[in-house]
Amino acid sequence: MRTLIRSDELDGRVGSLAGEISSAYGDGVLLVAVLKGSVPFFADLVRRLTVRPLLDFMAISTYAPDSGRVRIVKDLDIDVYDRDVVLVEDIVDTGLSLAYLLGVLRERQPRSVEACALLDKAVRRIVPTPVRFRGFEIGDEFALGYGLDYAGRYRNLDRVVAGDLATLRGDPDAYVQELYAR
Repeated sequence: MRTLIRSDELDGRVGSLAGEISSAYGDGVLLVAVLKGSVPFFADLVRRLTVRPLLDFMAISTYAPDSGRVRIVKDLDIDVYDRDVVLVEDIVDTGLSLAYLLGVLRERQPRSVEACALLDKAVRRIVPTPVRFRGFEIGDEFALGYGLDYAGRYRNLDRVVAGDLATLRGDPDAYVQELYAR
């Protein structure tokens, strides 16, 4: 386990992203968080905006085995028609989920729709999906912390760390003592 992004680096980049979004949408914007992983990032981002945001949430299922399909399990409460929308993700990996969600939103005829991701694993991209507002590009590490989890653990870390997936599969709590000792 090693630190990928320190808390001060997260804070600085989230502030920069909030500035970019505020500059792009002076009349306000609808931010849509993809639950659950984006929540810490989303909350910090919203607090740093200098424009009036509307906030909403979506959640999708995990991929169905051998199908590559997801489904919406929590849909929006706000109509996106003729609004500027920014979809906020914790991480973009293959691009499949992001492409699906952007497609769903575009069908609802927003004025514009863009993606904002804390982490971008461009090296694993299967579907070429643009991420207009990008926090950090990372390699093929298994990221934990700042919303990212394994079996519901590690979401509340104030930093992003790389964990070994085989170790976590053997013991989801493998890093708990080390990461939470202060």
